[in-house]
Amino acid sequence: MPDQVKVKRALLSVSDKTGLADLGRALARHGVELVSTGGTAKALREAGLDVRDVSELTGFPEMMDGRVKTLHPKVHGGLLAVRDDAEHAAAMEAHGIGAIDLVVVNLYPFAQTVARGASRDEVIENIDIGGPSMVRSAAKNHFYVAIVTDPGDYEALIGALDEGDGVTSFEFRKYLAAKAFAATAVYDSMIAQWFAFGDQGQFFPDVLPLTMKRGQNLRYGENPHQQAALYLPIGPHGRGIAQAEQVQGKELSYNNYNDADAALELVSEFRDGDPACVIVKHANPCGVARAATLVEAYEAAFACDTVSAFGGIIAVNRPIDAAAAEAMTQIFTEVVIAPDADEAARAIFARKKNLRLLLSGALPDPARPGLTLKAIAGGYLVQTRDNGRVTEEALKVVTKRAPTPQELADCLFAWTVAKHVKSNAIVYAKGGATAGIGAGQMNRLESARIAAWKARDAAEKAGWGEPRTIGSAVASDAFFPFADGLLAAVEAGATAVIQPGGSIRDDEVTAAADEAGLAMVVTGMRHFRH
Repeated sequence: MPDQVKVKRALLSVSDKTGLADLGRALARHGVELVSTGGTAKALREAGLDVRDVSELTGFPEMMDGRVKTLHPKVHGGLLAVRDDAEHAAAMEAHGIGAIDLVVVNLYPFAQTVARGASRDEVIENIDIGGPSMVRSAAKNHFYVAIVTDPGDYEALIGALDEGDGVTSFEFRKYLAAKAFAATAVYDSMIAQWFAFGDQGQFFPDVLPLTMKRGQNLRYGENPHQQAALYLPIGPHGRGIAQAEQVQGKELSYNNYNDADAALELVSEFRDGDPACVIVKHANPCGVARAATLVEAYEAAFACDTVSAFGGIIAVNRPIDAAAAEAMTQIFTEVVIAPDADEAARAIFARKKNLRLLLSGALPDPARPGLTLKAIAGGYLVQTRDNGRVTEEALKVVTKRAPTPQELADCLFAWTVAKHVKSNAIVYAKGGATAGIGAGQMNRLESARIAAWKARDAAEKAGWGEPRTIGSAVASDAFFPFADGLLAAVEAGATAVIQPGGSIRDDEVTAAADEAGLAMVVTGMRHFRH
């Protein structure tokens, strides 16, 4: 196996012509024979380069609207031959097969064709066959052949040829081969995804062909002894926290990304409403509020739990102004996320050098479809996103007393927040702000008690005469299996309840609500979050 291989003949067939002319000139400068097809050959000739048509090499014309042009032994024999194998060499000589030392291929723009809404026939026609075949042949035989699939590698290839007087090293060819097999894997995955999801409308195909590209390595994972990286989806996808612009601050950590995603997902529920602010700690909201201005929304969200907000993540649904930025920088905050921030706000944040300011642009659609994936020992759990939402019209009043308009508004607000709280989740809300949040307990009663205790603590710290749970609405992410959780809410001062219903003890729970004079509505939808 040779380490250095002199490049004497190159086959170029590219859909993306970026950098092609410069590459062709560099290859010609090293005396490399250029063999090419169709539009690539035309582009090279227009750059003033001598090009041999692949049909001249094979002795067969391109046919069937270009579907058949490189699928020929004189191409693949030249790519796959083991040069120092006597039988391979004899076969090459007997059949007039010349070696090909370099292949430059990028494939038909399948994903782009799908993304622009092309017809099914056009999508099918943009499935490349000859390209991937050449890529795989060249990559398999990287002991002798260099394969370039990414125009971003042209500069490195030219540099290698200039440095080595027209030769490539085995290490470089091995690197290129790894990228080539990854490129064909991604390409085939895009095709399989389209057939499964777009063409056949499947949610859970027999094979789930997902592909991702590393966006960046992270300092460490959830804990310092764990390694981590951020990966981005390949192909059409929506924008989210991974695509946000980081204006300032330290590099984002694994936990920053996780918490910031939770904050962005929740604040997006309010993207079309009044100014709203979400404060998150350890992927759970600790304060959420809507108000006439961002600064008022932030102050109301912060008042819900001033202790947990320290070192938290703030997300808002409107561009940040100076007043909001000034309020947000009064305590230590890890990350602030907003659609945008004006110049005055950016200047205020700049005083906090370590604070990460992320600008998301348009907020994600909370009702968008999609899949979520969770690794378990020996497999993965895949489900559709929890994009369920309830409207006022969908609610069913099950108590003797119906909620007042304000109670109903607080019920819907608390319900929206509870969807994003780890189960078991209890959320008290009043006047468009959370009053107390109980998250992640093993039973619903304890979550109700913790949320009420947090509300009392907040009132004490703020100097209020009473906790905001008095006259509040309470949301439960799942049904009350017993009346005790509901009674804890009564004790905290709640006057209205929103919950899914569906327990075998619903009648018992409803009777307890009636006895306490509560108004209770059921959604028929659960929002477990683990």
